[in-house]
Amino acid sequence: MSALKTAADIDATNLSSKAGQGQQAPGGGAHVPGGGAKLGLAGWLRWMWRQLTSMRVAILLLLLLAVASLPGSLFPQEPQAPERVDEYFTTYPRLAPWLERLGFFDVFNSPWFAAVYLLLFTSLIGCIVPRVRVHWRALRAQPPRVPRSFQRFPVREERTVTESRPAVEASIMAALKGRYRAAVTAEGITAERGYLRESGNIVFHLSLIGILLSLAAGQLYSYRGQFIVVEGESFANSVVDYDTFDPGTFFDPDLLEPFTFTLEKFESEFTVDAQARDFAATVGVTEPDGTTRREVIKVNDPINTGGANVYLMGNGFAPKITVRDGAGEVAFAGAVPFLPQDALYTSKGVIKVPDVSVGEQLGLTGAFLPTAMMAEDGSGAYSAHPQPDAPLMVLTLWAGDLGLDEGVPQNVYVLDTDDMRQVYEEAPDGSPGSADGGQQPVTLFLGPGDTVELPEGLGTVTFESLPRFVGLDLRYDPTLPYLLGSSVAAMLGLFASLFVPRRRLWVKLADTPDGGTSVSGAALARGDDPGLARDLARVLKNAGTPADPAPSTARTQDRAGSATEQNATTPAGHHPARKGH
Repeated sequence: MSALKTAADIDATNLSSKAGQGQQAPGGGAHVPGGGAKLGLAGWLRWMWRQLTSMRVAILLLLLLAVASLPGSLFPQEPQAPERVDEYFTTYPRLAPWLERLGFFDVFNSPWFAAVYLLLFTSLIGCIVPRVRVHWRALRAQPPRVPRSFQRFPVREERTVTESRPAVEASIMAALKGRYRAAVTAEGITAERGYLRESGNIVFHLSLIGILLSLAAGQLYSYRGQFIVVEGESFANSVVDYDTFDPGTFFDPDLLEPFTFTLEKFESEFTVDAQARDFAATVGVTEPDGTTRREVIKVNDPINTGGANVYLMGNGFAPKITVRDGAGEVAFAGAVPFLPQDALYTSKGVIKVPDVSVGEQLGLTGAFLPTAMMAEDGSGAYSAHPQPDAPLMVLTLWAGDLGLDEGVPQNVYVLDTDDMRQVYEEAPDGSPGSADGGQQPVTLFLGPGDTVELPEGLGTVTFESLPRFVGLDLRYDPTLPYLLGSSVAAMLGLFASLFVPRRRLWVKLADTPDGGTSVSGAALARGDDPGLARDLARVLKNAGTPADPAPSTARTQDRAGSATEQNATTPAGHHPARKGH
């Protein structure tokens, strides 16, 4: 904490600095007048530590941390969106490998980001610990001594009152009580206020350390996962049920809370011009103790279960499909999520049918259109609205080896056609290729309840029903309460450090021949404090009854730095006209 200096303190500092020229450096190196000092290893380490723990470097590191975070918003991040990173490699094949080497696809886990983070953390601790020690000593110490002379203070006041010195002293101490920390000394009354300003400053910096610790602990002990749930189906909080799962470094997946919930219903609202109005997912939650409850998840309105927040991230349609093979056996039955590609919910999806009893494995890929419309030029179908007013699936057929038996993981939304063939059929009359007996790819059009027979005796496909699905994002971070508390404390500490005035006030008392008391006071503030003169006048006004009807004067400092006079008995808050010297 930087102490306020009185005029006497300033003089003493100047004298000591002049007398100290030509002394030896603390590290043992001799000072050369007009030159530097010899620094050994210990001296250089001490110098580097002082630079690192200075407020200037701490602010620079804080700015550097903000700049280092920018790539995290400019480039896709592997933990949050691995598919976008893959897309970036496809779009920018030359630039992407360099960005990956530099850690731009996982900024917050990169070594250079951790280095800035740790340097800032060290700088804050090294900066604030000495200040806490100094501030603690200042809180326990007596207010600063009364200066020998008040003549050099820009804010001072003198008056004579009829009361005796003990009575005046008691009145002034009563006026200071509750506002100042005051003490009576042999030289006079000394008082100081504004310790909350430095306390707020310290709380602010300690809170920054708390924020950094909370963020670091959150990376180590949290987890995050994404998954898709179809209407009528359930999700259990286990690693195998997540589509993607990203645990913290020290998080043990065996500690997952065993809660479950079922997606009972999903509702969406759109305007006529396809603008989204509301999304709501109604889920039934079963806690580890067996209790159940019903919750509604909305955009930016998550639910909390098992200590984790569950957010609604996306939604779409999951047509329920049944595929029978050439022998009439059910080879596939279930809901297949089709991922929306635009605001009209034109969706793409893949149906893989590996469990056929006869013939080749099948793959169906294509689009789902919630409100299907045919283009006027006959080029194809499109969706006119997000709501399922006229749902239609448009699929193409592939046959062969899906590659699922090789044990290599596959993307469920991508069909690997390396070992498959696209199934063709004869082009009907009037279509391209019909004149020469050409072939065209098989295209299936299915609405809810439709069954289509596949060519070559491959079986049938039935569009059973149209449930919805939601994409949910579950985040568990036990440090969130500490992060919130540290953030609130930082704001309160910052407000105190900015708005609490720091003032020192001194009063000297002397007996007069007629039994009264001569009162002189002075005040000093850190920086510009327009309320300083009013505060001094308030304290001295309570000293007693003026002995001389002629007003005494109070010296204040105007904006130009010149001394002006004002009536000592003027009420606080009123400003008489100024007189120039």
